Amino acid sequence: MTDDTVAARITINASAETVFEVLTDPATHAAIDGTGWVQQPVDTDRLTAVGQIFRMGMYHDGHPNKQYEMANRIEVFDPPTAIAWTPGAQPRHIPGRDPAEGDAVEYGGWIWRYDLKPDGADRTIVTLTYDWSRVQNRDIDFPPFRTEHLDNSLRHLAELAERP
Repeated sequence: MTDDTVAARITINASAETVFEVLTDPATHAAIDGTGWVQQPVDTDRLTAVGQIFRMGMYHDGHPNKQYEMANRIEVFDPPTAIAWTPGAQPRHIPGRDPAEGDAVEYGGWIWRYDLKPDGADRTIVTLTYDWSRVQNRDIDFPPFRTEHLDNSLRHLAELAERP
C-alpha cells in the first residue's frame, strides 16, 4: 500500500481461469462489490478487451442523485492474470451541445485492478488494488470507502468462483 493505493489479497479455491471468468461478467459485479454501491449492470456483454466500456447502475446516499450510472473503461485485459478498469461518469447534457453528439464520459483517474496468480491447478491468489494516483481533482477524501470493503469484495468473489 502507498499513499495513493490500497490493496487486499485472498487465496481462492478455484483456477485463475474460473476467477477471471467471474470478473469478466458484469452481471456478477453487484454480488462482488464490498461497498453495496454497485446495483446492476446496464451493459451485460462479457468484458473482452482494453478500451471496452461497461456501465453499471449505482446507488450511494451521498451522491446528489442517489441512483446514478458509472461508465467503466477497461484499462488492462490480460486473461487470466489481470483485469482493471477506470470508472467514469457521463455528465448531464451540456447546454449548447447537440444532443446527437452525446456527452463525453469524464474519468476521475482511479482504477480498480485484480491481479490473479495461479497457486496450483485449482487455487488462485487474487490481489485487488484501488489506485487513485492519477486523480487530479481531490474534492473528496481517498479512498472514499473503508479499506475493509476490499476484503469484503474478495470474499464475495471467492464465494462466486468456488461455487460448484
